[in-house]
Amino acid sequence: MNQQMTLLPPVDVEDAPEQSRPLLESIRKSFKFIPNLFGVFANSPTMLEGYVGLEKVFSMGTLSPAERQIVLLSASVENRCAYCIAAHSTLLKAFLHVPAKVVSAVRSNEAVSDPKLAALIALTKEIVTERGHVSAQVMDNFLSAGYQKNQVLEVLVGVALKTMSNYVDHISPTELDPAFQAEA
Repeated sequence: MNQQMTLLPPVDVEDAPEQSRPLLESIRKSFKFIPNLFGVFANSPTMLEGYVGLEKVFSMGTLSPAERQIVLLSASVENRCAYCIAAHSTLLKAFLHVPAKVVSAVRSNEAVSDPKLAALIALTKEIVTERGHVSAQVMDNFLSAGYQKNQVLEVLVGVALKTMSNYVDHISPTELDPAFQAEA
C-alpha cells in the first residue's frame, strides 16, 4: 500500500450504495470474492458501473484474453500501480497460463522474445507514457507484427480501463487481496 492515506475504503455488498450492490454481487460470483479495488470503486456507483461496463466492452474485442491482460499489465506497469500489477500478473499466470518469464519481462521492462507480443507491449506503453502520441516506428512495428489498425483502438480502450483503476489506487491506496499477494 502507498504511504498516502486511503481516501475511500473498500465496501462490501451490505455497505455499498444501493446502485453498486447488484454489480458487487456479480463480481463476487465471478471472482469468488470481491477484490478490494472493486470495493473501492463501489463507493461510487458511477465509477463501478463505468469500469465494469468498459471492461465488458474490452473483453468483446478481437485481442485474445492473454493479449488483453498484457495490455492491462503493461499500462499498470507504466502507471506504477502495484495493486493492478499484482492482480494482472496473477490472472496471466494462473488463469491464462502465460509463462512467468513473459510476465516478469513486462513487469521489469525487459524485452520479450515474441515479436508480436513485444509490439503490443511497446504500443501500450507508448500510449501511456506519451499520452497517446505514438511514434510512427512503434505504430509500424505493431502493424507489421500482424495486428490490424482497428486493434490500436482496442489497446486504447485497455489503457483507458487501466487509467481508471490505476488512478483510483493512486488516489485511494488499496490493500492487496490475499489472492494477489504472491505477485506483490
